[in-house]
Amino acid sequence: MLWFKCDEIIPGVILALIYVALSLSGVFFYMEYEGIEDVDSHCRVAYSAEKHIDTFRQKNSSAFVVGFSGEVGRHLLETLDQAKVFSRIVLIGRRTINLDHLGPEFEQRRVRFDLLEDYAETFDGLDYGFCTLGTSHSSVLSAEFNRVDHDYVLKTAEVAKAKGCKHFTVVSSHGADSNSSFFFKQAKGLMEETLMEMKFDRLSIFRPGVLLCDRKEHRPGDTIFQSLLRPIAYFFPTAVTLPVETAAIAMLNNVIAPNNRTVDIYENKAIHVVAGMASQYCPPELVPLKHHDHSFHHKDHDSEF
Repeated sequence: MLWFKCDEIIPGVILALIYVALSLSGVFFYMEYEGIEDVDSHCRVAYSAEKHIDTFRQKNSSAFVVGFSGEVGRHLLETLDQAKVFSRIVLIGRRTINLDHLGPEFEQRRVRFDLLEDYAETFDGLDYGFCTLGTSHSSVLSAEFNRVDHDYVLKTAEVAKAKGCKHFTVVSSHGADSNSSFFFKQAKGLMEETLMEMKFDRLSIFRPGVLLCDRKEHRPGDTIFQSLLRPIAYFFPTAVTLPVETAAIAMLNNVIAPNNRTVDIYENKAIHVVAGMASQYCPPELVPLKHHDHSFHHKDHDSEF
């Protein structure tokens, strides 16, 4: 019987687990401390956003958000509400949400993405666009994934561009590559390439790793997976994970900070830096004064930011 050899099996299993843990730790350690390409430029985004936020507010710009019911979108709304940098924010989606917890600058329009051209006037006068549309990884091989993550994103960009959108910000995925053998990464890469061909004045592409969030709906499998990721995120915060709050702040920082480039692509670690959450990678002169404060505040609320 197997249980007669516990004194031989258990030590072997323990040694194997220790070996795997040490190997994974080595991989995560390397990923955490590997260099960031163009790091000074990324550091400058958070620093510049803090410096120019008041100037940006005075522009009285308007924006739209699609994908606002997802985790990144939901936290983006909270960040926009706290920052008060847009005079008008239009939430465009297939369903509506309760806006009681948001400021008066928020409004919403219900549309059908498969007939988005019929709702083109919804995008009138909106210079900035945030797109966080996306399905779960469980939908990768379904028609829904291609329809939402590819078709709807591109249709939104196309209609918004025709209506004058100047700066389009989109959430893609780590490893996006049109030549990838993995369908998910290939689809994301094709989406990015098509967006680049549209020639926005500014296009910002965010490629997060594994998003950390506390979902409203209960998903046992996802809850377990997120729990397993927490220790990795604690010891190696920028290696493979990204809190959804950090993604939202990075997206807004990138919009506020002046930038002459037409296309920006931010990988997972760079997103942490752009959000001002990884100042250890930045030279002292480019560290935001309030990098430890993870929220934006409106001046009417007695803040200097």
